[in-house]
Amino acid sequence: MSTNAASLEAPQNGVLWVVQVLGAMLLFLAGFAKLSGDEQMIQTFAAVGIGQWLRYVTGLIEVVSAMLLLIPALSGIGALLVVAIMIGVIVTQLLIIGGSAALPIGLLIIASIVAGADSSIDLP
Repeated sequence: MSTNAASLEAPQNGVLWVVQVLGAMLLFLAGFAKLSGDEQMIQTFAAVGIGQWLRYVTGLIEVVSAMLLLIPALSGIGALLVVAIMIGVIVTQLLIIGGSAALPIGLLIIASIVAGADSSIDLP
């Protein structure tokens, strides 16, 4: 089996694969809600005060990250994108919007597990 074909298969660790699929599903749902113009998302981003363009950018990054999490060769990159977005979401939730940051913290943990398990990412 070639290296390219092997990199497209599911990871050998079944638990990691389940975590990636769960994270991808949650991110896809969140991104779709933002991109489809869900009223709650519109109100949330209005409360942030930067503009609705941020809702579209965030939704797009979440959907792309969800897809990347499902491609084993690219899951580390997707996880790093999620980590960056979730840090921003948590800070915004705690400082501007208020309420519980439990879901973004959960997604941050999931993304951190996937990024940590991906040995193809060499950080400086």
